[in-house]
Amino acid sequence: MADFLTTPEGRQIAYHKTEGKGPCVVFLGGLKSDMEGTKAVHLEAWCRDQGRAFLRFDYSGHGESSGVFEEGCIGDWHEDAVAAVTELVEGAYVLVGSSMGGWQSLLLARLLPARLAGLVTIAAAPDFTEDSYWAGFDDAQKAALEREGFVDLPSDYMDPYRVTKRMIEDGRKRLVLRAPLTFDCAVRFLQGTEDTAVSTDTAVRLLDHASGEDMRLLLVKGADHRFSDARCLGLIEDAISEVIALAA
Repeated sequence: MADFLTTPEGRQIAYHKTEGKGPCVVFLGGLKSDMEGTKAVHLEAWCRDQGRAFLRFDYSGHGESSGVFEEGCIGDWHEDAVAAVTELVEGAYVLVGSSMGGWQSLLLARLLPARLAGLVTIAAAPDFTEDSYWAGFDDAQKAALEREGFVDLPSDYMDPYRVTKRMIEDGRKRLVLRAPLTFDCAVRFLQGTEDTAVSTDTAVRLLDHASGEDMRLLLVKGADHRFSDARCLGLIEDAISEVIALAA
């Protein structure tokens, strides 16, 4: 049974918190995913076995949280993430962001660096509303977005989904690859070479753009966007263990 947090904006955010030693591992899921996904549940069990604190939650419009997905945007989900880490986590934390959650983890790390002990991203998708959606729209789709307020897109990893004008416009206020992105902690970017949602070019661009004394990108041959088979889950565990050890 999930617990619920009311954000300052009045949204009801469902979450599961495992108590334990710090730094707390905070998992940030992807677009239209929820906290019952393979990676989130696996990492919860792994942290519990280690006696480590862990937090997973659903953004508004996702999973058990309040709201409708089509009415949300990057900024709303950023507010949800800020509320989750500030209200539910004490002390230091390690952010683990998957896909859109990778973008959210970068936003969080930029906004709240003081307690950040480490960062791990999995197929991070920073700025995708601008560099993937908007950049990929043809003239007809851009006209439909202006006229109807939305465009429906297919996906290799989920049901067709709706991209709204609000999501595009709000995303432009949250871009992280157009301004300095500096980390004082260890950072590990994980990326599969067979990912059809986020390209290796995006992963390399993120590595090149960000700055920090200990940043690494691991390209995993054959891994797809889900990055959730036994091999990939083990690599995520290794990356989390490494940044925690370096923070000690």
